[in-house]
Amino acid sequence: MTERPAQYILTLSCPDQRGIVHAVSGWLAEHGCNILDSAQYGDPQTRLFFMRVHFTDEEGKVESAALRDAFGVLAQRFSMDWHLHDAAEKPRVLLMVSKIGHCLNDLLYRYRSGILPVEIPAIVSNHRDFYQLAASHDIPFHHLPVTAENKARQEARLLELVREQRVDLVVLARYMQILSPETCDALRGRLINIHHSFLPSFKGARPYQQAYDRGVKLIGATAHFVTGDLDEGPIIEQDVERVDHTLSPEALTAIGRDVESVVLGRAVTWFVQHRILLNGHKTVVFR
Repeated sequence: MTERPAQYILTLSCPDQRGIVHAVSGWLAEHGCNILDSAQYGDPQTRLFFMRVHFTDEEGKVESAALRDAFGVLAQRFSMDWHLHDAAEKPRVLLMVSKIGHCLNDLLYRYRSGILPVEIPAIVSNHRDFYQLAASHDIPFHHLPVTAENKARQEARLLELVREQRVDLVVLARYMQILSPETCDALRGRLINIHHSFLPSFKGARPYQQAYDRGVKLIGATAHFVTGDLDEGPIIEQDVERVDHTLSPEALTAIGRDVESVVLGRAVTWFVQHRILLNGHKTVVFR
């Protein structure tokens, strides 16, 4: 049986100008690569260009340092911020949760069923509620209770785990602690959070009860990158469900949790498929 050629994903951003697509596709063709799919976008406001190319390495050259150095010359010519990913390599994702488990359960189902192509080296929580769930998936569970006195120490331990386990992405799957600006900066561009989309309305406890009291007609969720500005990081994905006056606060909560699970699942999937590029305070998502 003929061995299939390796597949790679190239992502890049740079100042927009003529000839970028031609230069990249030409370079790939010259070096024995065949494009499987490609997407690009030029932002008219920031004047930045974004591109994602999924290709096969038909001559087995991409892994050579010399070839990567050769692309570096092209990248320098266009002032590119670029990354080359092995499409067969599963990103390593650390999950964080507190006492509400719907998003954790959904991600673990996607992981176990093969829908989400990742490795999960650890689950971290400030409570013990889900240690048995972690064990049922054979995933190490780290209980890091947080108080005002030990918060800095526990976040340092979290960053140690990220380094030790070579983590590519940290997901706050309803982790109900605010991370320090220093930790957010250390994980910039690889820390995703999920929450309801009522913000800036209905802050604090019991947001769905507050929404019920105000008679909302839409329930939604937002997945975004975490920054030091609370719940104001670049948005990755959002969705909504229409509701009406007949629904109780409990029913609104159930609908909201379903939407949160779906939206977070999409955001994590797009991240591990290298479809999300940062564009200042926004994202470009090649879905």
